[in-house]
Amino acid sequence: MQQIPVVVLSGFLGSGKTTLLNHLLRSARGTRIGVMVNDFGSIEIDAMTVAGQVGSTVSLGNGCLCCAVDASELDTYLETLTRPSSRLDVIVIEASGLAEPRELVRMILASDNERVVYGGLVQVVDAAEFDTTRARHPETDRHLAIADLVVVNKADRVDPDELRRVHTAVAELADRAAVIDAAYGRVDPELLFDRAARSDDDRGPRQLTFEDLDDLYAVEDHHPHAAYETVSFTAAEPMHPRRLLDFLDSRPEGLYRIKGFVDFGDADPANRYGVHAVGRFLRFYPEPWPRGEQRLTQLVLIGSGTDGEALHKALDGCRVTGPQDAPEEHSMWGVLRYVPERPEQEQPEG
Repeated sequence: MQQIPVVVLSGFLGSGKTTLLNHLLRSARGTRIGVMVNDFGSIEIDAMTVAGQVGSTVSLGNGCLCCAVDASELDTYLETLTRPSSRLDVIVIEASGLAEPRELVRMILASDNERVVYGGLVQVVDAAEFDTTRARHPETDRHLAIADLVVVNKADRVDPDELRRVHTAVAELADRAAVIDAAYGRVDPELLFDRAARSDDDRGPRQLTFEDLDDLYAVEDHHPHAAYETVSFTAAEPMHPRRLLDFLDSRPEGLYRIKGFVDFGDADPANRYGVHAVGRFLRFYPEPWPRGEQRLTQLVLIGSGTDGEALHKALDGCRVTGPQDAPEEHSMWGVLRYVPERPEQEQPEG
């Protein structure tokens, strides 16, 4: 079953959550996004005005869906949005500016819905009002401590020295979370979720749509996407379960997402293991090897401020180099701790 990542978008009033969400919707480029708005705001799409009532769901022109929800009935709306007929690729919950994000994360992790998987907590911070926000809302520090990704928004409204100061302070409070700077919420969607290719991309030249033109010309020259790095790793040799777990359990600051498949060789010859990691959240999903497919480990690592060469070196050290390096008995026990059982009753770390 293809699981749908559920991303929680949080931040205090005025930080730029709705601006970031609008940007994601405008630049979906073939990805079907389900939006759950816990605090109805100024979504810049006409059809969204219909979603002012709790429980109403509207279809947006780009194939995305949106509904305004009551957080206490979150699971009910997740059930609606994850129906196969909706064909969604990702769900984004925009939390109220005064919401407690930890509770939303707990509700997702404890959900009995097998079609969803936690996609991370994204905390938006106003660079120009950071000190004021901390003074008015002391819980800011607690929210940052459990975030998986922090977007320091409105970076264009402060001078470079002040931006560096705020970024450093946020990074210290956010522990190992990835921290990126942005203006107008322009975060590349591929940092948060996989953008599906348009179905007509392989059919030769086509006329540009308004969505294409918006992507090409709308304030991009002056406000580029926030930067991030992607590292790809492939290994023909099996991976050592214990050493790979050591790497994943101590993954470096700034590494936000890991996805792909792992070959554990003789430790479990029947299965390959899908891996899904976001922030501190880690899951393995075993499945039989597809018939005739070459056995490889293929991983993609996404983050900000990461050292690609160091990541490659660390993963190289997880390869099984020969019979003398064969995994010890019970070496898969650590991996199996991260294979989900249903129903899950989990708590976010932090």
